[in-house]
Amino acid sequence: QLQLVESGGGLVQPGGSLRLSCAASGLDYYAIGWFRQAPGKEREGVSCISRSGGSTNHADSVKGRFTISRDNAKNTVYLQMNNLKPEDTANYYCAARRASLCTLKGGLEYDYWGQGTQVTVSS
Repeated sequence: QLQLVESGGGLVQPGGSLRLSCAASGLDYYAIGWFRQAPGKEREGVSCISRSGGSTNHADSVKGRFTISRDNAKNTVYLQMNNLKPEDTANYYCAARRASLCTLKGGLEYDYWGQGTQVTVSS
């Protein structure tokens, strides 16, 4: 059983930055995705990274602002979020997939999910 732990969320002003972390022992065997869900909205895929870190994908809404990376030696995946907007406010979850490649599709495409970390962008 893989236990994913997210951290790094918080309150930030528009235009600010946050870095989220997703950590778990054995994470280097999995492709990782970051997802978010705002109140009253469906969960959406934000960014994902392949098991090796050689391939990434981002939703159009965050391209150019968010960067995903991983340090397999530390069993950690990072989501660097820059130029944050109020519409980025959501609970952010990381998920692990027993595959080499990642996908922004959630649900059954991923095998393990974290508990989430809240990101609030407000002045």
